[in-house]
Amino acid sequence: MDWKIFTTTFITIFIAEIGDKTQFAAMAAASQSKTVLPVLLATVLALSLAGTMGVAFGSLLGKFIDPEKMKVVSGFAFILMGSWIIFKK
Repeated sequence: MDWKIFTTTFITIFIAEIGDKTQFAAMAAASQSKTVLPVLLATVLALSLAGTMGVAFGSLLGKFIDPEKMKVVSGFAFILMGSWIIFKK
C-alpha cells in the first residue's frame, strides 16, 4: 500500500467533510433519534457508497483523461457547485 497516497487522500477527504452538509444532516438525524447506532451505520454506509462510486468513476475516467486535466476539471466543478449553492435563490 502506498501510505503517502493513503494519508494525503484521508486528510483531504477528512478536511473536506468537516462542517459540510452531510455532517449537518447526520447531526440532525442523530438529534431526532433515541438511539444513534442506526444513524451512525446509515451515515457510514452512505459515505462509503458515495466514496466507492467516486473512486470507481475516477479510476475509469483516469484511463481516458489525463490526471492533471481531471484535477482541473474537478476543481472547477467544485467551484461551480459552491457558487451555485451561494447564489441560488
